[in-house]
Amino acid sequence: MSAQAQQKYLMPEEYLAIERQSAEKSEYVDGVMYVMAGGSPNHSLIGGNVLTELNTQLKRSPCRVFNSDLKVCVPSKRKYFYPDVTVVCGAPQFDDDQDVLLNPLLLIEVLSDSTAGYDRARKFLYYQEIESFSEYLLLSQDEFVVEHYVKQPNGSWIYTVARGEEQSVELTTINCRLQLRDIYAKVLA
Repeated sequence: MSAQAQQKYLMPEEYLAIERQSAEKSEYVDGVMYVMAGGSPNHSLIGGNVLTELNTQLKRSPCRVFNSDLKVCVPSKRKYFYPDVTVVCGAPQFDDDQDVLLNPLLLIEVLSDSTAGYDRARKFLYYQEIESFSEYLLLSQDEFVVEHYVKQPNGSWIYTVARGEEQSVELTTINCRLQLRDIYAKVLA
């Protein structure tokens, strides 16, 4: 999340009205709107590679893969985020204007120096408020490292990490496998 916060307290409806008219993307947490910083070339390539891989593997499944243009909302409707990649399986459930997804299954964030701590901690806790949310990937921009969280039936989360070009990550909730060499194609060469 960017450090550039809008100072006036906004109701969620006010945020959505402003956001839908804005050329910039902003996330929203408890009344404060945060303008998102632009991504790096590596950030863009990694997100695009993951989108391509997941779309290819899921093309005949009931799952849909969305890029970072789709907002996700936590149930309290007091937090809105733009994950780098979002997967929903079955019928997507949207808020009023079809631009806010309510039932993501898998969320993926490409880490940057300014957001890595937030994505690993507070944002992950916020995402856990979403009942359908069951799998979380955090992708490093600087090395072949993917952090993977999978929700267990008792509500706890199991953490694993894949390191190195020859490693892969098994996405159990959507029955896909991502090879790190494919995620980082043309990025870390």
